[in-house]
Amino acid sequence: MPASEATPDRRYLIPFRSQLLPQVFTDVLVIGSGVAGLRAALEASASGEVIVLAKGPLDRSNTWLAQGGIAAVIAEDDAFDSHVEDTLVAGASLCERATVERLVADGPAEIDFLIERGMRFDRALDGSLALTREGGHHCRRIVHSDGDATGRELVRTLLASVSSTPSIRMFEQCFALDLLTSGDGQGGEERVLGAITHHPKYGLQIIWARAVILATGGVGQLWRETTNSRIATGDGVAMAWRAGAKIVDMEFAQFHPTALYIAGAPRSLISEAVRGEGAKLVDRAGRRFMEHVHPLAELAPRDIVSRGIVEQLARVQDSCVFLDAKHMGSAGFRARFPGLTQMLAGYGIDPGTDLIPVTPAAHYTIGGVATDLQGRTSVAGLFAAGEVAWNGLHGANRLASNSLLEGLVFGQRAGSAASREGTPRVLARIVSDIRPSDRAELDLADSRSSLTSAMWRNVGIMRSAAGLEGALDMIAFWSRYSLDKIFDDIHGWELQNLLIAGSLVTRAAAWREESRGTHTRIDFPRQEDRFLAHSVWQRHALEPTITALGEVGACV
Repeated sequence: MPASEATPDRRYLIPFRSQLLPQVFTDVLVIGSGVAGLRAALEASASGEVIVLAKGPLDRSNTWLAQGGIAAVIAEDDAFDSHVEDTLVAGASLCERATVERLVADGPAEIDFLIERGMRFDRALDGSLALTREGGHHCRRIVHSDGDATGRELVRTLLASVSSTPSIRMFEQCFALDLLTSGDGQGGEERVLGAITHHPKYGLQIIWARAVILATGGVGQLWRETTNSRIATGDGVAMAWRAGAKIVDMEFAQFHPTALYIAGAPRSLISEAVRGEGAKLVDRAGRRFMEHVHPLAELAPRDIVSRGIVEQLARVQDSCVFLDAKHMGSAGFRARFPGLTQMLAGYGIDPGTDLIPVTPAAHYTIGGVATDLQGRTSVAGLFAAGEVAWNGLHGANRLASNSLLEGLVFGQRAGSAASREGTPRVLARIVSDIRPSDRAELDLADSRSSLTSAMWRNVGIMRSAAGLEGALDMIAFWSRYSLDKIFDDIHGWELQNLLIAGSLVTRAAAWREESRGTHTRIDFPRQEDRFLAHSVWQRHALEPTITALGEVGACV
């Protein structure tokens, strides 16, 4: 697919004259209000003024929805080496060890930070932190809050700290359309100077900043079946791509094995911790199947469990499998998972007596904007942290409950590095060269629905060359009629970002002719040593640059 069809050569998404727009100044601009963004803002605020953009209401982030917990080495019988090894095994030989070791080493301090800030973790009878185990972990090292509401309590804690910090301003329901850069967009030297934003009440504005931190989350809304928040439309990846940043390993997207399967209902997450507490996966006839797939059975890494479910569904010709948690009883399940109990009750399901229907769904973006261990990207002044970023931590598959820890550890590091960015704020003349489109318009809602369905069918859990080629053809068609348009609302901007992200995911999946981690090619079922490398994608390049395993900075 020609690059011009996926990413037209233009600088900004809207036409305007900068002198007509309100202008705001800050030291650090954080785009995103989940764990990584809030942690970065708190760190950066020690050295200057910070603005945090929340795309939607503050309870819409994927962090808020997180159920399972935060992985950290706390127990006396646990060890850093064990957590490192579990992460490396889950990552299918594609993790960057230095990144994994940094995450694990910094983990306990981040838990202490949260406790000092007032986060309420669940406790054992002796007052110690209650620890549980999730898929891929060989030790009980997951801390959690209110059973299955860790994300909500984490956001509450961080927001309380942010709101009590005078140097941080929150702009809620403020959409970042694009990054402002000083380069020419033709592959030369770029520097990020801020962003163009839109608020439904106050309209367009320019925010100038010495440094910008992307913490926008992933691209989960690319797929029809997803556990992700409605706002996870790949905005950060698309903005970074347009600014010239390097994007790495987008073929790896994790599909959570157990999303609630109720016709017409959202694919609500059924936490990994339910299996950690002993729930079994069975088919409609009550037969277990994961014990024949992997030694860890239901607690195998997520990619293995997801494929195991898909293969079982194909064998029995059914639409879902089931979680059997009846051994916990109604009272026991309610005590451990109060939020899930309430949600399931709305569908007439009592986990103490009923099986829970589940199916895999898109859950976590493993690839993203390339960064070093300080969150720096390949574009000066631009940083990234959390799910939008790639630093080699997850390899080809994310280990359960490492994501909230990643947001904390690398959010802190990105905030610290961004606060030291010394380039003065520069007012630049803004050029917006968007030629009027002579192509017909497509219905936005229909195009988005068609895109997500095509991604689910062709770039989902099982992939093939024919399916990927078909998906690229469809993305090219929708791009021709959508990426050349000037939109004036969030639905158009989101579709443009989804098309760019979808192109990157599909092109990367077509390049990787092997099966590794979350990426399964039915036409290339084995792992290949020649693909022990990262695919690095950049604007204006039709093919990726291939970077061998080693220093994370080689991709930046």
